[in-house]
Amino acid sequence: MAMQPGSLHTIGDAASHYTHIRILMGMIVGLGLTHLLRQVARLIEHPGQRGIYWVHGVWAVFTFVYLLHFWWWQYHLSAGVAWTFNLYLFVTLYALLLYLLCALALPENMQGYHDYREYFFARRGWFFGLLALVFAVDLADTALKGHDYLQRLGPEYYWRNGVFIVACLAAARLRSARVHGAFAVLALAYEISWIARHYELMGS
Repeated sequence: MAMQPGSLHTIGDAASHYTHIRILMGMIVGLGLTHLLRQVARLIEHPGQRGIYWVHGVWAVFTFVYLLHFWWWQYHLSAGVAWTFNLYLFVTLYALLLYLLCALALPENMQGYHDYREYFFARRGWFFGLLALVFAVDLADTALKGHDYLQRLGPEYYWRNGVFIVACLAAARLRSARVHGAFAVLALAYEISWIARHYELMGS
């Protein structure tokens, strides 16, 4: 039977549309997690080959936590959202940004770099520039979930993202190991605190 024009807009409901779209997002998130875990396994197998740097390691953990957090909170797109191709493209690109962040956090090939410390400072502009973009995109993504959802997060959400964006842009330029160490620890501690306070339950 031929499909009537415009019928794509009426098939199913918001939840079923999201289930369809979530499959692609799940694939991208899965690729990101697989990449991180594969590189961690290589570090465990050959710890001396790549010269582990603790600040870089903290940011790798931060990326892992953020990726899990992204998949958890996207549940809020399952209801009350009118899905369009532009919205589908937006959330897919958001997931792809996170995959790129995973690739930068733990690269496949360290050729040209003596250790992770050298790699971290050489590629910090790309990593922190991309992380700043992720937090900027997150503002739009959160707005898609509706006014009530934004209200539950409160003013802290805007401060959180704004401070992260500014701090990441500054970190992209700074070379101080001490500053980078402090930023990494504070960022990871705050992200874990943010998740525990706002996202403990699915749909919260």
